[in-house]
Amino acid sequence: MSDDFEQAKSRVCQSEGAYVTMRPLASSWEQRKLGEMVDRYKELVPTPRNGYVRMGVRSHAKGTFLTEVEPGQQIEEQELSKVKTDNLVVNIVFAWEHAVAITSADDAKALVSHRFPQFSFHDDMEPGFFRYAILDEAFRWHLWLASPSGAGRNKTLNVGTMLEYEFSVPKKAEQAKIAAFFDRLDGLIALHQRKYDKLCTVKKSMLDKMFPKPGETEPEIRFEGFTDPWEQRKLGEFSKKKTTKNADGALSETFTNSAEQGVISQLDYFDHDITNDANISGYYVVQPDDFVYNPRISATAPCGPINRNRLNRAGVMSPLYTVFSADSSVDKTYLEHYFKTSRWHAFMFLEGNSGARSDRFSISDATFFEMPIWCPEISEQMAIAKQLETADSLITLHQRKLELLRNIKKS
Repeated sequence: MSDDFEQAKSRVCQSEGAYVTMRPLASSWEQRKLGEMVDRYKELVPTPRNGYVRMGVRSHAKGTFLTEVEPGQQIEEQELSKVKTDNLVVNIVFAWEHAVAITSADDAKALVSHRFPQFSFHDDMEPGFFRYAILDEAFRWHLWLASPSGAGRNKTLNVGTMLEYEFSVPKKAEQAKIAAFFDRLDGLIALHQRKYDKLCTVKKSMLDKMFPKPGETEPEIRFEGFTDPWEQRKLGEFSKKKTTKNADGALSETFTNSAEQGVISQLDYFDHDITNDANISGYYVVQPDDFVYNPRISATAPCGPINRNRLNRAGVMSPLYTVFSADSSVDKTYLEHYFKTSRWHAFMFLEGNSGARSDRFSISDATFFEMPIWCPEISEQMAIAKQLETADSLITLHQRKLELLRNIKKS
C-alpha cells in the first residue's frame, strides 16, 4: 500500500471522524464453524397477518438485504415466519448468488417463507461483525459449492453444508469494535453518496433553468444585473471546423470523446491503445480547448456528445469525429456547458438522422454548423460558466471522497 494512500486515508478518516486506532490485541482469533455459532430460529406468525410485509433476500451489487416482494411474485403462505433483528437469513434458492444477509431493526415487520431459513447468533457472537464477514469471497464460493443441484435457478442450498463453513473470529469485544468501525465507514460512504446525488440533481436543474427552453428567448433564472435579451447565433458564426492532420506524425497520443468522461486519452478509456499506427498520420490534430463532436449515440448522448479538450495538451482523433474551435466572441466554458444540455438536440434530430448504422448519428458538416446557439452577452456567459464550474468542482470533490472511502473500506 502506497504512502500517499495511507496519508490520504488518515486525512479523510480524521476529517470525517472515522479514524480508529488499530493495534495488536493479546487474544488470538480462532476458526469456528458457522453451525457452532448460530441456532436455527423460527417464529411462525398465524393468520391473519395484519401489519406484516412478506419479504425475501435478494442479491445486490452493494451487498444483500431483505427487500419487499414485488406484487404478483409467489411466496408460499405456509409457515411464514417473523423476522428477528440481527439474525442470519438465507435465500436457499439464490444462495449461490450470495443472497444472504444479517437482519436489522428495519425488518421488524417482515415475514419470510420456509425458503428463507433464519439463524440466531450465540451470545458470545456480535451479529454486526458477521454483517461484514459474510461478504468474504471465500464464503461466497462456499455457498456456491453448497448449492450443487442443477444450474442457475435450479440450484438449491444445502443448509447443512453451509453451516460447516469456518469463519475466523476474535472475541466478542473485538468483533464489536470491528463492526463499529465498518458501520462508521458505511455511514460516511452513504453520507457522501447522498451529497453527491443531491449535487448532481442540483446541477441538472441548473442546466435546465439557466438556458432558454425550446420556444423561449430567455432562461427561467438569471443572475442579478443582467437584463439584455439573449441572441440566437449559428454555431458557424463563431466557430470553424479544424482539419489539420497529423501528417508528420509529430503527435502519437490518440484521444477519444466519451459521453460520460469527455475528451480523454484512448489509453485511459480502453486500457490499451487501439490506434492503427499506419493510419495515425491521417488523424485530426486536437489542440487544447478545441471542441469535438462524437457521432456515436448512447442512452446519455442520443445524438452523440460534444466536449471540449481540457487535457492541456494536443493529441489526435479519428476523422470520424468533428473537431472545431470557437473564437473569443463566446466563452468556451459557457459553450461547453451549453452542449451538456439537451437544447441542441431538437435541431440535430430535425436536420440529421441515425444513418445506416443504428449506433451512429449522421449529419453533414454544413448543416451541423447551422446549429442555433442561444448566447447572452459575454459577461453573463462567464457568470453562468463560473456557477456551473463551481457545481462541477463540488461534485468532483464528493466523488473523490467516495472513491477514497470505498478504497479505505476495501483495504
